[in-house]
Amino acid sequence: MKPALQFRLHQQLTLTPQLQQAIRLLQLSQLELEAELRQIAESNPLLEFAEEVEDEESVDGAEAESEYSGAETAAGNRENDNDETGDWADGGGVAESPIDFSSNSVSSSGTGSRGDDDFEPQNSAPENLQQHLLWQLNLASFNPREHLIATVLIDALNPAGYLVEGLEAILVALPADMNASIEEIEAVRRQLQGFDPTGVGSLDLRDCLRVQLEQFAPDTPQRELALRIVDSELELLARNDIARLARRLRADENDVTDAALLIRSLDPRPGAALDTTPVEYVAPDVYAVRDGGRWRVSLNPDSQPKLGLNQHYCGLIAKARGEDASWMRGQLQEARWLIKSLESRAETLLKVADAIVRRQSAFLDYGPEAMHPLVLREVAEEVGMHESTISRVTTRKYMHTPRGTFELKYFFSSGVSTEDGGSASATAIQAMLRKLIDAEDARKPLSDLAIAEELQRKGIQVARRTVAKYREGLRIPTSSERQRAG
Repeated sequence: MKPALQFRLHQQLTLTPQLQQAIRLLQLSQLELEAELRQIAESNPLLEFAEEVEDEESVDGAEAESEYSGAETAAGNRENDNDETGDWADGGGVAESPIDFSSNSVSSSGTGSRGDDDFEPQNSAPENLQQHLLWQLNLASFNPREHLIATVLIDALNPAGYLVEGLEAILVALPADMNASIEEIEAVRRQLQGFDPTGVGSLDLRDCLRVQLEQFAPDTPQRELALRIVDSELELLARNDIARLARRLRADENDVTDAALLIRSLDPRPGAALDTTPVEYVAPDVYAVRDGGRWRVSLNPDSQPKLGLNQHYCGLIAKARGEDASWMRGQLQEARWLIKSLESRAETLLKVADAIVRRQSAFLDYGPEAMHPLVLREVAEEVGMHESTISRVTTRKYMHTPRGTFELKYFFSSGVSTEDGGSASATAIQAMLRKLIDAEDARKPLSDLAIAEELQRKGIQVARRTVAKYREGLRIPTSSERQRAG
């Protein structure tokens, strides 16, 4: 008996290449978008950037003017062209440290910045940490075996100059037939720590500070006391609890203060001075301005890539034959799809930014304390899009306002219930919390419970543990730590 045929109907969403491209462009940041478009334009002769057209036109115009006006005008043009006038972390993996290393001026430790008498040309490529250490390694008196170990150690350093993966990872990275030992690697590491900048190759913050202190002369005032603090009392130093440090170490408070100052003159991130990672500057994608009593949103024209069709190549399509004609028509269709996707991206960004500004106009008028609770779903429903689309639009896109430039995600936050049945955003509560702490008596700082009670008096129902979470998120110390620091 033959099995019966069955027919089933179902719907399935198929992402066309054009839709996939539109989604991809939507989630790119401004810099990533420009890089992506330039890469596409290089492979598609039908596409070109507007500035390229302007450059070509200006060059043609300059040549024509030069022919008309003669050599004197050309010389004048050449003359004008030349007229250009927190949390605790041993290991250096965290950028901030509760210890205030506010000065690196002590030159005898070898940890200060390189002097002004460095005559290296300003237009040369910056030297990174690894290059700086390898240069010193090639001048050091290491045997071939030690040289290889040091090379692997240098390669494993993070930008702060630490060996975050430990010595076992170095052992694995070395050739198996070398039969190196942890003790041998440790001996080379100790020598590496004496390179400039002093402290590179350290395993944690304590190790880094100790090496730098050991570079001072033995008779340096409070050197030994500083070593004792680094060895066992860094947490108390981070709290600036001088009185307790003095009791623990059985030392005079003035001596402990001097030792703390000596430690703070060290560099907790010795490799950072040679970090050549380029700084990424944020340019706003949209502007929010007050116009006639209303907040209005506009796109930043400089942030929208001016991509167009190359008219010269478009004109050649009609003359092309065979495979060439088919290929060029395909390129023209892809170029039109891309331009349409860019227009859709700009429209979506403007629509979402406008919805955010309408919801958060109180923030723009009065500041963070007036921020309303807002979630992706609310904006998605208002603009008629999916939440995932709103998430893509608001990631790494920035809005310039009179109160500063913020990522669009900044305007979203969960809500906490209030006595009148409404809700307050987490951002607003954090702003209130910071305001209360800034106004507190330094001799009697507010505890988390006291802050929670004060917020409840303002009608905001918030628990002590929620206050603690927000305070930690703002990197504000506890009340006892704030009292000691004060």
